[in-house]
Amino acid sequence: MGAMATYDVDSRNKVLRLAKRGLYDEETVFDIVDSALICHVAYEIDGQPYAMPTLVARDGNTILLHGHAKSRTLLHAGAGNPVCITVTHTDGIVLARSVFNHSINYRCAMIYGKGRLITDPDEKLDVLFRFTEKLIPGRWDDTRPSTEQELKGTAAVAVEIESASAKVRTGMPADEPEDLDLPTWAGVIPVRQIFEDPIPEEHTPADMPVPAYLRDLVNKNRV
Repeated sequence: MGAMATYDVDSRNKVLRLAKRGLYDEETVFDIVDSALICHVAYEIDGQPYAMPTLVARDGNTILLHGHAKSRTLLHAGAGNPVCITVTHTDGIVLARSVFNHSINYRCAMIYGKGRLITDPDEKLDVLFRFTEKLIPGRWDDTRPSTEQELKGTAAVAVEIESASAKVRTGMPADEPEDLDLPTWAGVIPVRQIFEDPIPEEHTPADMPVPAYLRDLVNKNRV
C-alpha cells in the first residue's frame, strides 16, 4: 500500500492557531468534503469579498460546483479566478467547568484552487450525475433526463485542488487543573445530522410507496 498523499504546507494552507489540530492528508480532506452537503465558496471581486453557500461534490482531486448559468459565483470561479472553498461539520458541544474552556468538536477543510467552467455537454451531464448520486444515491435513474435547455441554464465549474488543509477537534473539555473538583457538570453533547421521513408532494399519489433508495438513505442516517 502506497504512502498517503499529502498537500504541501505553505503560508496559504498552514494552520496557525492550535497547529496540532492541522491535518494535510488527502484522505482527511476528502472525507470531510464527501460527507458534507454544503460548502462555502469565498472569492473577491473589485475588492469586495463574498462567501456563497452551495452544494458540493468531488471527482478525485477536483471540487465540483454547479448552479444557475448566470451565477456570479460560478462565472467568476469559472473564469479561472482563485477561490477558497470551506466545509465544516459540527460533531459536539464541549462543556467545560469554565465558560472560557467551552469548545466545539468539529471537522473542517479549507481548499484553494482556480475554477474551470465546464462547457462540454457530456461533462456537464456527468457533473449533474455526480451531484445527484452524492445527494440521493439511486435518484438519477428514477427521474426524467435533463433537457438541452436545462443543461444550457446550468453552470458547472471544476476546481482542481492546488492546496488544502483540515482542522479537527475531538474529545473532552480541557479544564484547568484547579477547576476539576468544582460542582459543575462537564462533558460533550454529541451533534449529528439525520434525515427524517420523506414528505410526499401534493401531486404524488397517496398509494405510491417511498422508493427503496430513499428509505435506505433515511435509515442509514439514523444509525
